[in-house]
Amino acid sequence: MHPTSSGYADVNGIKLYHEIHGRGEPLVLIHGGLTTIGEMRTWIEPLSRTRQVIAVEMQGHGHTADTDRPMRFTTLADDIAALLDRLEIPAADVAGHSFGAACAIRTAIQHPARVRRLVVISSPAVRSGWYPEARQGMSQVSAAMADNMMQTPTGKLSKHWPDPGRFPHFLDKMGKLLGEDYDWSAEIATLPMPVQLVFADNDSVSQRHVADFFALLGGGVQEPGWVNTKLSRSGLAVVPGYSHYNFLTSPEVPQIVERFLAGRLTDRAAGASAASQVGTTN
Repeated sequence: MHPTSSGYADVNGIKLYHEIHGRGEPLVLIHGGLTTIGEMRTWIEPLSRTRQVIAVEMQGHGHTADTDRPMRFTTLADDIAALLDRLEIPAADVAGHSFGAACAIRTAIQHPARVRRLVVISSPAVRSGWYPEARQGMSQVSAAMADNMMQTPTGKLSKHWPDPGRFPHFLDKMGKLLGEDYDWSAEIATLPMPVQLVFADNDSVSQRHVADFFALLGGGVQEPGWVNTKLSRSGLAVVPGYSHYNFLTSPEVPQIVERFLAGRLTDRAAGASAASQVGTTN
């Protein structure tokens, strides 16, 4: 991939690396935990055909060096809003995978005027939505993993940080962040923008929680009516044949995201209402 532009933005005490791919309406895309922009290329490439994809590497990931600043989802969300300020973008669609989806959720909660539509890929509304094995694994991220993690893309890129020796400390901070309990249900239920949920059928988030998450957005809580007059403006997609860990290889995910952003889901309630009126007058 060849970005149309790339660089660093000074936001909240860190230098946030980002790349811009394609042209069109802006879409901020945030990677999963301990991954980088490079691992998202299979989604960036198709999305950038119709969108201006702003791919971001969050604190301690890829080209964005870690600092003494604590790792908190609230702070990471503020980074996204500050990046939009730097790019002079009043509002954008925001999507993220896993850890990146948690950052996207917090951005929508804390800066709702900046998020036109939200796409949550493989991340729960509450920490208990992860399977116990996933919660345990996330809590075990620590400096003890540093030697093995140095062979990964994010580990290799840390060698180019101003202080490469910070990488083990960053892993400790990530483990602490991922081990903290949270429940954002009440805040999610009041989000003003349309939301698209996307999960794998064998995700690390339980399907029971997926249904609960969709219900927070008004989805799947009532029979929609034979002329579809009661559809939720938010959407849910469960993609078969994938797990949380190979979901980035799914060509279906960018198709689902693009369809949602194009308005075919967000406009469906209005379309159904119009169809109902036509049926009444005929």
